[in-house]
Parts: sequence; C-alpha cells; structure tokens
Amino acid sequence: MPARDCAPTAPGRPLLGARVDADGTRFRVWAPTARQVHVVDAGPGKPGQRWPLAPEPDGHFSGTVPEIGPGMLYRYQIDDGEPLPDPCSSFQPDGPHGPSRVVDHAAYTWRDDGWPGVPLSGQVIYELHVGTLTPEGTLDAAIARLPDLRELGVTLLELMPLAECAGRWNWGYDGVGLYAPYHVYGDPDALKRFVDAAHALGLGVMLDVVYNHLGPDGNYLRAFSPHYFTARYPNEWGDAFNFDGPDSQPVRDHVIGSACHWIAQYHLDGLRLDATQSMHDASPVHIVTELAAQAREAAGARQILLVAENEPQHTCLVRPRSAGGHGLDAMWNDDFHHSARVALTGRHEGYFHDHRGRAQEFVSALRHGFLFQGQHYAWQNQPRGTPTGDVPAAAFVHFLQNHDQVANTFYGQRLHELTSPGRLRALTALTLLGPQTPMLFMGQEFAASAPFTFFADHKPELAAKVFEGRRAFVAQFKPYATPAAQAALLDPADEATFLRCKLDWAERRHHAPVLALHQDVLRLRREDPVIAAQDRTMLDGAVLSEHAFVMRWRGGSLGERLLAVNLGDELDFRPGPEPLLAPPENSTWELTWSSDDPAYGGPGAVHPGEDNKGWMLPGESAVLLRAVPCPASNGEPR
Repeated sequence: MPARDCAPTAPGRPLLGARVDADGTRFRVWAPTARQVHVVDAGPGKPGQRWPLAPEPDGHFSGTVPEIGPGMLYRYQIDDGEPLPDPCSSFQPDGPHGPSRVVDHAAYTWRDDGWPGVPLSGQVIYELHVGTLTPEGTLDAAIARLPDLRELGVTLLELMPLAECAGRWNWGYDGVGLYAPYHVYGDPDALKRFVDAAHALGLGVMLDVVYNHLGPDGNYLRAFSPHYFTARYPNEWGDAFNFDGPDSQPVRDHVIGSACHWIAQYHLDGLRLDATQSMHDASPVHIVTELAAQAREAAGARQILLVAENEPQHTCLVRPRSAGGHGLDAMWNDDFHHSARVALTGRHEGYFHDHRGRAQEFVSALRHGFLFQGQHYAWQNQPRGTPTGDVPAAAFVHFLQNHDQVANTFYGQRLHELTSPGRLRALTALTLLGPQTPMLFMGQEFAASAPFTFFADHKPELAAKVFEGRRAFVAQFKPYATPAAQAALLDPADEATFLRCKLDWAERRHHAPVLALHQDVLRLRREDPVIAAQDRTMLDGAVLSEHAFVMRWRGGSLGERLLAVNLGDELDFRPGPEPLLAPPENSTWELTWSSDDPAYGGPGAVHPGEDNKGWMLPGESAVLLRAVPCPASNGEPR
C-alpha cells in the first residue's frame, strides 16, 4: 500500500488546505463563525482577485479554483476581514505572516522506491538542528553531511521541529504552520531532497513535532475559529489545543492531518511527539492514540517509528492499544540522562535533585528502563513514573545530551567541557552498548566546541518577554539564579547567540580520537550479536562500589559479555565476591574493547582481571570482555 495522506475523521472526507487536481486547486478551510470565505490571489498577476468557497454544514468552506495552480500565492478572506494565510498551508515563502503558496506534492519525483521504513530494533538516533548543522543552515547544505553520519554509524536522523515560525532563527518549538517547512531552511522540495538523499544512504529520517501548543507570533487559527484552543488545562508554553471540548473534532483533524501530511508527503520515517503530557484529552480515544493509528495508515507499507517525550514517564504511551496503551514505539528516558549528568558533573541542582549518579542507578536503568516507576519524587513532591513491566529495552531512548539538556547549561556547554575525558568515554560506552535505543546530539561524536544555547528571533517586545522567561526557567538551578548569572545569560534574540551554535565540521579531524571512539563502539553494537539483540532479559548487573558496576549479557549459544564500568578512582576489588565476575565454566574473559585505548586519548588498555587473582578496575574507564573457551583441559572441569 503506498503512502498517502489520511482522512482523520470519516473515510473519504476531503482534506484541509490547498490540493492540486486536474481541475485546478481545491481549497478547504474550517471557519465555523464565518458568513463567507474567499480565496484571494496574493501573487503579482491579479492581486486581490477573489473566488468564493461554498459553505458545508459543519462549518467548513470548500471549492475548486481553476485559475489557481502550483506555485501561485493565495490567502483566505473571512467575511470582510484582512486576507490571512492558510492554516494548513504547505509553504510560506515569506514567513508565517505572508501569503501561502500552492504546492503540488505529486510533482516531485521520488527516488526511494522500495524504502521499507525503519523498525524499532537496531536504531541509533542522531538529533540535529538544521539551522546550526552547517554554516548555510539549509536542508540542501545538510545533505553534504549525510555521508559523515552514515560513516559514524547512526541509522535514524531526528530533525528538530521544522514547522513554519516567525523570525530568522528558532529552535522550532515556536511553530505556527503545522503543515509547512520553515522557509529559512528551504522549500518543500528541499525537505524531500534531504529525505531522498538520506534514504539513498540507508539513513531514516524522523521529525520532532509540537502538538501541545503553537508559537506566540504568526498564529492565525483564532481568526478562523474560536474553538482551536482551550483554557481548561494548564500549559506552560501557551494555550492548549482543544482536543476534547465543544467543536473539537476539526481541531483533532487539523493536528492529526499535520502528522499524516509529514509522513505521507515527505516520506518521513517517524515522528517524535514533544511534551505529550501537555496534549490534554479526556475523549474516549486519546488524541495520541488516534494520531498514531492515522499516521501509520498514512505511511502505507512503510514502517514508521513514533516516539514520545513524556516528563511524567507514563509507559502506557508505548503499550499497544489492545492493552490499553496509546500504541507508540518508544519514549525518551530522562532518568538515565539525569543520573549520567550528575555522575559526570557531581551537581544535582534543579530537576536533577532526585538523581545521584551512583552505580545502582545505571544498573537499574539498563535492566528496567525508568528509575522512577511510581516512587515519591521529591523535586515535584509527588509520585513519578509508572511500571515498565515487559516493555522492550529498545522502547527507551537513552542519551547523554540532547537539545534541551545542552542548552540548559549556562552557556550551552557540552558535556566534554563539564567533566573528565575518562568518565565521559566510559559513560559513552555504556550508553551506546546498552540494550536501549541510543541517541546522540549533533556534534557530540566529535566533541564539538560549538555550544548549543536557546535562541529565538522575535520582534523586540516579544523577544524581551521570551528572554525574561528564559531567565526565570534557568533560575531553578541555584547558581544560575544569582544576579551575576542572570545578567550574563545570553540573549536568545541576539544573532550572535544563534551563530555561535553552528558546528565546525573540521573538528571531526581535529578531534579524531573522540570520533573514533563513537565509530568503534557503534560498530561493536552493530556487529556483536549478543549486544545487537537489545534484550534486557539477557542482562544482569552488579554494583561493585558507589561508582563502579558490571553488566553481564548471557547470550546462550551466542556467548556471554561483561561490561565493567568505573566512574571513580581505581578500584581494588580483591577479594572479588561477586558471581557476575566469574566467567562461564571452562571459559575465560578476553578483553574486547577498552575506553582507555590510546586511540581514544586513553592511557592504555588493561584487562582488569587478567592475573586471575582478583579485579583491579582502572579509574574512570570502561572495558568490554567476551567469554572464550579455555585451552583444552582433557575433559577435566576447570
């Protein structure tokens, strides 16, 4: 079944926006309080020429305009008001306040015939921001970096939000045009070229989408209907969408249609749903559940991945609908990140309050996913999380850095600037070898010197309010609340703040040892059948000290592996009363990989139990061992 846009409500119901067909362009828009709606020519040919749309019983207006074709600019006029951009515009060449452009999506010739999509197992995600990935900051420029990412060993690119928004630079979470790629990065064909090029190299592409609010500038939805948003639910970023109140069905259509549009028209391999805890819905079928089902239908035969960010860690999101879940595939695991961050920096201010970075936390995270599964969470003074049960390991996305967590340092500092090289190498190995789905943030693989701070280009009055909000947010970290820190915080609307975040790809050569570590560990992850299985039921773990632990894979006929991690000083573990350290019968442990390899900038790899007299774990290191048969012993037990 080929990919197609989906009808979020009754089968066969016309879709929203402008659709090119044999008779011209068909328009459909929801404006339930309007007496009349016209399509207005906004191009240089006959500006101001109008065509009426016919009312439908449910508040929609629709009609086909033969005189309007692909590439032409248009607006909608509601009654006698000012002409407005299309809420479902496929492209806004002059930004969210400008006219909409008719896009014939069928005109693009795809080259990815036979691309199957991406399964959950085996993925390594790479999160990137198009505007700072390259000096040019465009989708076409980003294509040149795809071979480097394939060589790195990642498999799935996660684009930070592309929805049309105001300004010359933005993280993307201020999107207002949920069907249109941000005009600064390129037109719709540019996004298609990027996805096509990625697929040609065997890389999947997923998109971060924001359906819990819209940005503060360029949102015209209220001019079309007063029912798009609701004040019934709290939302720290603005009014929440009305998914369950009066006249909510067209709102659901709008959001679900957006998800289907990205999947069908751009051949995307999945979506990451931002802040799902703020997608409030008390309907019999939750908006997330319906969106997931419709997006999969829109993908046709392609397999897509749907990933949730969910601060309270509700595992129902990744349980099948048949079991009362929402039917998503994976979730970000902030618990793992928070423990790693504390272990690497020694600090647990703000929302790191309940994590200590101890060995037990890492053993538990690799074996169980979330650390908080209903226990009291002091930072919020309430229980946090739900049981993970039999949720597969791959359903948890583990990371040391992402856009939020890098930017929430004071100067947008990356972890290699905040910790020791040895500790970072060791936890990188743990993240990339664990059975969960690992994610890297752009530039992490070569210790990029470019920071990643919060940036958003808004008009002055709004920019001042955004800056004030940013100061208030970082003040949850006690040092950042001091007057000196507040005064030194970088202005998100300053172009220099944005420009300093652009990656310098020459650092891949200058920081070659860091890149080599990531490439080698990802190769191990891919090629070792025990690790590649991503089966947490194979995994056992033991704490050796507050900062040292071992993880053991029991792979049956595939053999056994042992990962020893020490984030503290050298550990003299003699005697060694820990059964996981004992090799299988008639076997011994062979050193397979060490974070201390000089190729990665380490002091030299050593086997921590080589003398068979106990274990000496070098400080701030990780080693991977493989069980191999002992030399022939005449049939006698070892």
